Amino acid sequence: MSLHPVIHTVTQRIIARSKPYRSAYLARMEAARLQGVHRSALACTNLAHGFAAFPANDKLRLKEQKAPSVAIVSAYNDMLSAHQPFERFPHIIKETVRSVGGVAQFAGGTPAMCDGVTQGQPGMELSLFSRDTIAMATAVALSHNMFDAAVYLGVCDKIVPGLLIGALHFGHLPAVFIPAGPMTTGISNSEKAKVRQLYAQGKLGRDALLESESQSYHGAGTCTFYGTANSNQMLMEVMGLHMPATAFVTPNTELRDALTAAAARRAVEISQQGKTYIPVGRIVDEKAIVNAIVALLATGGSTNHTLHLVAMARAAGIVIDWNDFHELSGAVPLLTRIYPNGEADVNHFHAAGGTGFVIRELLDAGRLHEDVTTVMGQGLRAHCAEPFLNGQQVVWKTPPVESGDANVLRTAKDPFSPDGGLRLLQGNLGRAVIKVSAVKPEHRVVEAPAIVFDSQEDFMDAYKAGKLDRDFVAVVRFQGPRANGMPELHAMTPALSNLQDAGRRVALVTDGRMSGASGKVPAAIHVSPEVLADGPLGRVRNGDMIRVDAEAGILQALVAETEWNVRGTPSVDLTSSHVGMGRELFAMFRNSVSTAEEGAATFGLPPPLNMPQEQDNSLAVPEQQSFSDEDSLITRK
Repeated sequence: MSLHPVIHTVTQRIIARSKPYRSAYLARMEAARLQGVHRSALACTNLAHGFAAFPANDKLRLKEQKAPSVAIVSAYNDMLSAHQPFERFPHIIKETVRSVGGVAQFAGGTPAMCDGVTQGQPGMELSLFSRDTIAMATAVALSHNMFDAAVYLGVCDKIVPGLLIGALHFGHLPAVFIPAGPMTTGISNSEKAKVRQLYAQGKLGRDALLESESQSYHGAGTCTFYGTANSNQMLMEVMGLHMPATAFVTPNTELRDALTAAAARRAVEISQQGKTYIPVGRIVDEKAIVNAIVALLATGGSTNHTLHLVAMARAAGIVIDWNDFHELSGAVPLLTRIYPNGEADVNHFHAAGGTGFVIRELLDAGRLHEDVTTVMGQGLRAHCAEPFLNGQQVVWKTPPVESGDANVLRTAKDPFSPDGGLRLLQGNLGRAVIKVSAVKPEHRVVEAPAIVFDSQEDFMDAYKAGKLDRDFVAVVRFQGPRANGMPELHAMTPALSNLQDAGRRVALVTDGRMSGASGKVPAAIHVSPEVLADGPLGRVRNGDMIRVDAEAGILQALVAETEWNVRGTPSVDLTSSHVGMGRELFAMFRNSVSTAEEGAATFGLPPPLNMPQEQDNSLAVPEQQSFSDEDSLITRK
């Protein structure tokens, strides 16, 4: 099917908007490629440092300057269940790379924090900034300039975006992202949500809550709900940075290990010494970014990516904004119902057809660009696949024609919704995003008096004191990146859900985040500009009528314009959010961070070049390059 006109129009607008920055980016990447890796020019002392601890045979290969050298950049730690499986991956990668004539080194580790652990705690105020910290750690790992390609091990919320931002600043290097996979399924998501609400009502004790959570988060692997971590994996799939359909294969299985080995092998094949050179800076282009937005919308993915995708795109010289998300959302059908937008977890989704099914449906419906380059060296159609073991090797087969469960996964002809459910809100309170894929239509328009809070703790104190049993819009301010690092505000979710279930008209408006667990209560989030940047949300007073209208895209304080314009923002002491738990070390981030709509990033776009567009083709790779089944490891049945 031909490309949908909205997908085409938005893509062309992004290409035109990004042209000067993208040209500068590609020129810089080409200069890095021509410079080459340093090990061919390093002084003997420098090179000796670079491989001093290498096994003798690996050292010999590097001395001869012929073998491709693959960097391993990992966010491993064994506190994060999602990242614990990565402990075994470097050995698999090194052995596989050796088997195809290359060498691999563990180039560096990056931080990896768990929002599930820090939720509602001071450490959560470092979470968003950890993304750019991870990007910088990735740059440090690659700065020795010893490598011809890299593999990246990461899964969770800020970690994959940070790794990709770092990788894109070394965009002349080929890159393959390797996931760890989700943990096996625990108790049902509906049961987990019910226990949380009962605890919020004081009807269950902490022991019962902890037991419920432990039965849900119970082993190695990624949390199984469709939050930011699993949204990351979906985006890596559709951007062509994974081996096909590898995101949701559980860890510590033969298939998972075989996929890891296949990814390592592929990193060698796409290096300049391999079969075809495919730099990551060319994979991540304007069409790939649009594909990522479409996949996010079609699966009801995390609202965090209205920040992260913007930042990742900027790292490649590509400029997107919330208008792009909004317009694409209107043209993209919702194909999945995965918790918190449904009852099923990602294991259920994978069993019903998984990522290969989604990509095929969107391609066939004209909602994705097929003419992109992926790590497979082919168009996106190569990622309409499902992996299986054939002995010790992986083969890919076509995904099922029909969904295994129409309550979880549907075709583009029979979607859950004709649109993606992510919308832009605008008005005298600023610009915000709202995710309505889990919000029932009767709750999508709320007009009620404001109750203003300066923290989610203040909100919870009022809830526990019984002061919120009424219709209201919770305005939670001073939660933006400049104020306190923009923490996620999940502590309020069960309380707001209880009030809505009791028949109250409630909504949330905040310059903070709610992330991939945004649920059934309407939440206007990421309000930009934030209050600390003189955003108009700071003018709201208790009792002001606020209209949150997800259908018409309105975010408005119903206050006379003459009064509204003379109001100021009250002062607030944010000292408690700037010291302790290491937060004082991140003052430079708070002082330099961009707005939420600009990705809440601490780095800028490349300075634009005044150069003809036709000069930026040096890194071009062959379009739709075909490999044999043996080369690509793909078989069709």
